[in-house]
Amino acid sequence: MVELIVTEKPSSAKKIAEALADKKPLQKKSKQSSYYELTHKGNPVIITSAVGHLYTLVEDAKKNWTYPVFDIHWEESSKSSTELKYVQDYIDTISMLAKKVDSITVACDYDIEGEVIGYNLVRFACKRKDANRMKFSTLTKEDLVEAFDKKMNHLDWGQAFAGETRHKLDWFYGINLSRALTASVKAAGSFKVMSAGRVQGPALKILVDREKEIAAFKPEPFWQLNLLGEVKKEKIDAWHSKDRFFDKKEVDVIYKKIKDEKQAVVNEVKRTQRKQQPPTPFDLTSLQSESYALFKITPKETLDIAQNLYLAGVTSYPRTSSQQLDPKLGFTNILKQLQKQMEYETLAGELLKLKELKPNNGKKTDPAHPAIYPTGLAPKALKPNQQKVYDLIVKRFMATFAEPALRETMEVSIIVKDEVFITKGTRTLEENWHIFYKPYLKIEEVTLPNLKEKDTISVTGIKKLDKETQPPNRYNQSSIIKELEKRNLGTKATRADILDRLFKRGYVEGVQITATKFGIETTDILEKYAPPIIDEKLTAEFEEDMEKIREGKEKPEKVLDRAKQVLIKLLDDFKKKEKIIGKDILASVRETLDIQNHVGTCPQCGEGRLMLRRGKFGRFIACDKYPECSNTFKIPQSGLVKSTDKQCPHDQYPMVLVIMKGKRPQEICIKPDCKSKMSEPAADAEKKPERICPKCSKPLILRRSFYGEFYGCSGYPACRHTEKVDAKPGAFVAKRGKPVVSAPGTAPGASEKKETSEAVKSSKKVVKKGSKK
Repeated sequence: MVELIVTEKPSSAKKIAEALADKKPLQKKSKQSSYYELTHKGNPVIITSAVGHLYTLVEDAKKNWTYPVFDIHWEESSKSSTELKYVQDYIDTISMLAKKVDSITVACDYDIEGEVIGYNLVRFACKRKDANRMKFSTLTKEDLVEAFDKKMNHLDWGQAFAGETRHKLDWFYGINLSRALTASVKAAGSFKVMSAGRVQGPALKILVDREKEIAAFKPEPFWQLNLLGEVKKEKIDAWHSKDRFFDKKEVDVIYKKIKDEKQAVVNEVKRTQRKQQPPTPFDLTSLQSESYALFKITPKETLDIAQNLYLAGVTSYPRTSSQQLDPKLGFTNILKQLQKQMEYETLAGELLKLKELKPNNGKKTDPAHPAIYPTGLAPKALKPNQQKVYDLIVKRFMATFAEPALRETMEVSIIVKDEVFITKGTRTLEENWHIFYKPYLKIEEVTLPNLKEKDTISVTGIKKLDKETQPPNRYNQSSIIKELEKRNLGTKATRADILDRLFKRGYVEGVQITATKFGIETTDILEKYAPPIIDEKLTAEFEEDMEKIREGKEKPEKVLDRAKQVLIKLLDDFKKKEKIIGKDILASVRETLDIQNHVGTCPQCGEGRLMLRRGKFGRFIACDKYPECSNTFKIPQSGLVKSTDKQCPHDQYPMVLVIMKGKRPQEICIKPDCKSKMSEPAADAEKKPERICPKCSKPLILRRSFYGEFYGCSGYPACRHTEKVDAKPGAFVAKRGKPVVSAPGTAPGASEKKETSEAVKSSKKVVKKGSKK
């Protein structure tokens, strides 16, 4: 009997083939796909793979921008996108192999998404009703062999139905809401593709609410009294026991009484010791949070890195909600394997001396996978960020087995003319787990002098500090992921993508996440006309429903019917206000674009505003007083160009932020011949020119532009000759097969001014039509 194993990705197929094969597996190509032939314990096995989702949901009959639409079916991804044509090769290979075998085993990732991938390929590509199911959390040989030998004889139907329901819910919401918003803009006389989603709306509202809370915050003045002193040649920093004074008269009376005092007396000394428990094992959210806090690696990138480490076989499956490690994982064996890696040899050895290896498990669980842990296998070459995340996972894993740390807190109360001041210090007496989690441990060590009651302190100064209450902190990428989890919005696997989408669509920006004007106004419009779109309670309820489906306590049809009823009512109301909503959205979009595209004041006319424009010749910066002022500047035609609200220190021209793929973001002055664009060696180059212009015999100067360094003739603008830095002297910089007549970033010549002028006219025409700004 021949068995076919289908995995989620090609790399997983290779790992499983190598793990199960009695001898070296034979790999065979099948167009862009491939498969492995092998024997496991003498039995013939074929292993092939998908490439993630092979099928996607599409509507039964294309209805363009009409809504609502609920009649959908699964279709090969290759039919819905030309970029996914290669997917058909994988489907064809699976279908071909399925006809030759007696049984099929799904070995996709053991979670909801993996189950949907497996379910679809079984029923559509293999034409079967069911299949065996492998369950594993790592891609190590031992785990894979055990997963195959102990495989389930059916799919995990709870996961399959819950996953399919989630896909349909997301389609219902995403397509219908996006069409409704886009249709409203169209009804207002313009066109802009808008988008919304089931979780995206509530997530954006959380960020917008925080932004409004910060904007509405009114600071309240308060005062603090700070005592600085010295005892036994060591400094003391103490604060009045009341901490904050909101009554200025009260603090002034106290300050006047004590400000000139030169001595204080220790009234009481309290020492308390406590055990600080080791950290719990990582679930995905805590890994993402820690990675962002320590390395500023975004949650999305952390998940991608963790997924790659899993596929390499060096860590366990990352998409888990569990903070628990089961002894069945074989802690001793993992530590022995880690001990073989030089950087973990000593630490792993210390843990192996313990009588019992018991992790400090957290409360959160996951029915599919344990917490994230290292397998013990040594990784091969890792990129810098991969190495950081891998080391963090290993150190966290080891720290959770170590003994609690012992810390001592010393609190000293000090009396100055009947006024009590408090100083505190905390120090570590026994490091224990701290040793294993270095350098990622972030605790403060404050050691106070060894004080006792009635000790005298020399007061060096007493300060009255004027302060104000502060608004709540903005969310960062770590804290918002935690907040979404707390409110049961999205899943461990989707939250990072949802956040990434909000950034890409211009709803939010910044490290400390700020809701943009567009994000705020879009939320306000939805809250006014279609509140269910941003209702987090409804979204969370659907998440609970899907968990009930997974547990077999709810029917998918019932949940989908409820969603349809909610959307039908919402969209009926929406259609009645379509034009009004569209006008509000359009006004918000135009205002937002106006703000985003404003670069600065025109230095030529002094009145106009320099704006980022797009014409038939591409992007450029132009004065909005055209045709009275025809001042223009060239900018790169690829990458992202953003206003910075900064002026160049050399000539006070506006600066823009240029972000190009594969290059570091850079702030550049828009003035073509700005001194900031002259490289450091340029001054020497003027004195001792290494290159001579072959056209006019003047020296070539090393300059900088949006695109990097280049040599330009010092006779510019009379001579426009340029050369690449690595080109032979006398060579032209070519672009699209033609010599460049001016360097990137230099001022346009006569022909270029004509071209740019045409672009300005083209841009103005577009604005008049109202379709673009």
